[in-house]
Amino acid sequence: MNKNSIIRLAGVAVLAGLAAPTLAQTAAERLELPEPEAREGRTITVNGADIFVAASGEGEPVLLLHGYPLSGALFERLRDRLDDTYQVITIDHRGYGRSSTPAPVEDVATYAEDALAVLSELGIDRAVIGGMSMGGPIAFEMYRQNPDVFAGMMLIDTNHTAAGAIEAGIWQGAETTLEEKGSVEAIIPFLMPNMLTGETRTVEAPAQVDYLTAAMKQASLDGAIGGAKVLAGRPDSTETLKGVDVPVLVLVGRADPVYPVEIAQEMADLAPDGELAIIDGASHAAVFEQPEAAGNAIGEFLGRVY
Repeated sequence: MNKNSIIRLAGVAVLAGLAAPTLAQTAAERLELPEPEAREGRTITVNGADIFVAASGEGEPVLLLHGYPLSGALFERLRDRLDDTYQVITIDHRGYGRSSTPAPVEDVATYAEDALAVLSELGIDRAVIGGMSMGGPIAFEMYRQNPDVFAGMMLIDTNHTAAGAIEAGIWQGAETTLEEKGSVEAIIPFLMPNMLTGETRTVEAPAQVDYLTAAMKQASLDGAIGGAKVLAGRPDSTETLKGVDVPVLVLVGRADPVYPVEIAQEMADLAPDGELAIIDGASHAAVFEQPEAAGNAIGEFLGRVY
């Protein structure tokens, strides 16, 4: 595939005539997913934190790193599209989902060290590693620490640059709000409108809002404060991206307002072997909002890598 090629994939159509869910059904039941807090997996103790790890499938390994302030539950709809062929591994970063943290994280290196330690504990020497949003800076830091562990890299609705003054101010404001309010729920109304398109949130699949909200509510206060610090102070990874010597897939929701298509195109151009996949009908949480289209793009990429 040409380096600058763009894969345009249509979103999943919503079928008319489906029976309306009953009020007693949870969002997870409506989406046919496990509840975020009931996902199956194991806990691995790493550097003073208990890291929750979920793995399914028996093929070549794919490690997926979630964004802020979510958990591995973000990838549950995508997992179903990949684990018939690949071993799909998700982790909850320390302080998120079912993972603990002894204190707020101060820099991205801690998250990267956790993920590398998990791969080592699982006996995985090499994997395709993908990071969504905050997971992107984590993947870049993992590459700086141990490039040999990468068979390929996926950059999903993320950014290779350091946070500019405006963005850094937003994350610093989130940190202040968390400290003042003492609850992760205080920042969810600000974050959720960026995760999913307005059509999905209000017309097509409002259950997705409820599910992602439940995942966000699992984050601890220390976890969310640490993530805000990391996003505000993340390093510039432009030179890292230029030096990545494995195939790179850059995937982005066409309607992502956080790290839009223009940033994704720049990353695909900077990577020596990069390709861009734009997912129609999707915003920042593209892999959750349109799992079929995202799964098709990722499946094609994995087929090229493996």
